[in-house]
Amino acid sequence: MTETHRASRNRSVLVSGASIAGPAIAYWLHRHGFDVTVVEKAGAVRGGGYPIDIRGTALEVVRRMNILPQLQKAHVDTRRITFVDTDGSTIAALSAESMAIGADGDLEVQRGDLTETLYDAVRESVTFMFDDSIATLDDRTDGIEVTFRGGARRTYDIVIGADGIHSHTRQLIFGPEEPFHHYLGACFAGFTVPNHLGLSHEGMVWNTPSQRAALYAAGSGEQVFGLLSFRRPGLPFDVLRNPDAQRELVAAAFPDECWEIPRMVAEMRTAEDLFFDAISQIRMPRWSHRRVALVGDAAYAPSFLTGQGTSLALVGAYVLAGELATHADHTEAFDAYDRVMRPFVTLNQKLANGGDTPLFPATYESLQKRNAALRALSALPAEPKNTTYSALTLPDYA
Repeated sequence: MTETHRASRNRSVLVSGASIAGPAIAYWLHRHGFDVTVVEKAGAVRGGGYPIDIRGTALEVVRRMNILPQLQKAHVDTRRITFVDTDGSTIAALSAESMAIGADGDLEVQRGDLTETLYDAVRESVTFMFDDSIATLDDRTDGIEVTFRGGARRTYDIVIGADGIHSHTRQLIFGPEEPFHHYLGACFAGFTVPNHLGLSHEGMVWNTPSQRAALYAAGSGEQVFGLLSFRRPGLPFDVLRNPDAQRELVAAAFPDECWEIPRMVAEMRTAEDLFFDAISQIRMPRWSHRRVALVGDAAYAPSFLTGQGTSLALVGAYVLAGELATHADHTEAFDAYDRVMRPFVTLNQKLANGGDTPLFPATYESLQKRNAALRALSALPAEPKNTTYSALTLPDYA
């Protein structure tokens, strides 16, 4: 056994959250010799969901996890993206190659395929507690006592919050979400809809300066993923946990009688898998306190405008687990985790660029410029190769 493994032997860790960052860090902690438990408030690992990207440094993480071949098989074969005008007419239909989809080995997989792959990689090695969650944390000098909502009480050496942008673990330790939540001026709703247009391995995008609608077919099935996003000057904290209010807010933002908007709004009102949230980032001066640390969106959600939320979660899980294995003192490990990850996180959060992107132009001028470029070139305006995704070289934690 290596010196790294001896340093971490028998230390117990509770991970809150079984989506992406949670199973990923559970995998690496187990590899380093920790005794790991994962608690998840849902009754099982959640399938379905929208397509997500795995890029740059994160590709090396999944390669080291030995799950790259499975994810390559699950790669979404997007063949075309069609941009439509406000009246529904086609602006341009672009091939995957012209948009650099899949360039440099980047992967796009359905979220459920990634969560299932991560769970399968670790399910036999760690303990999972589904349909439960943390109720209280009592951080003591010799351990952290956890009371679960199901009534159990146990003591761990370390607790990791991997429970998303609205992290309950973060709230218990650092207080209310508002000081860390940086709203980027827009909200979104994702849901599945019937494939009325017969889409196959393709997407369609409709924009105004304040609205974006998209339909995305990962294959040739009867259902496609729908997305409605819209700009709004104030963060609607009061609706974040109220599904009825969310549906009304989205419907009010899309009164348009053009393209597929009326049909999408009608489907959104009854969708059983509606996922609504603000487009925001989590920015914290520190990601740990005493025996508790945060990883993934709970610590540094970059927003889906960057396309890097999943990649940051995978890389952060690898680094945090590695530093905990390398340092016998968890406080030293948390400090090292911050030193390694923070520059990478900062670079990736800057990709949001104020919310003005070719897929979601923020102004009428930006929209017109993009559409003119699409009509003239049948390709998105050229941009310099983005090295941000690979800006961090992974340490080798043996």
